[in-house]
Amino acid sequence: MSEQQENHPGGGLLIYRAGEGAAPIRVLLEGETVWLTQRLIAELYGTSVPNINQHITTIYEEEELRPEATLKKYLIVQTEGKRQVKRLVDHYNLEMIISVGYRVRSTRGTQFRQWATARLSEYLVKGFTLDDERLKGTASPVDYFDELLARIRDIRASEARVYQRIRDIFALASDYRDGERETQLFFATVQNKRLSRISGNAKFSKISVLRSQSW
Repeated sequence: MSEQQENHPGGGLLIYRAGEGAAPIRVLLEGETVWLTQRLIAELYGTSVPNINQHITTIYEEEELRPEATLKKYLIVQTEGKRQVKRLVDHYNLEMIISVGYRVRSTRGTQFRQWATARLSEYLVKGFTLDDERLKGTASPVDYFDELLARIRDIRASEARVYQRIRDIFALASDYRDGERETQLFFATVQNKRLSRISGNAKFSKISVLRSQSW
């Protein structure tokens, strides 16, 4: 029986490999943490689902962690024979995954924590995280590269609308003269400040900006 997470708002799927030649594990990213089912936690640590279930039950009984903080149900598609069945399945967050890893005494827990922390940090700081392996088409039967390009184009289109709005507002000034050097310098300064904030480099050349701008 195989399973696949459904797409849902605010979340994403990443591919994790424990090592060279290891089977890929589909990791759900949502709510500033990552989520795995019991089956995937078992695959991660190289043990059985009943063993993982017992550890999770013990963790809750000992009140090391609380279900309301570490457990969520997500809709997945399970292939059962020739049928595809949608079911709500328990998923556990990174805190639970690591706690279980300590109990099964697996070194993979540390490796997974480092990988997940890096992906989460990238997402929280940059607003996105890229699964390079999936985008290269080596770990997923579905190609999302065109979708990624379309989303980037949409973001750039929104950026262009912001610039046009700035131009419209500036044009209301009584001393506005389209094409004059003072007008060009104003737009160059706006773009220069934006590029400086993005890159952290305050030393962009206004001359190069003036040459490349297309207002």
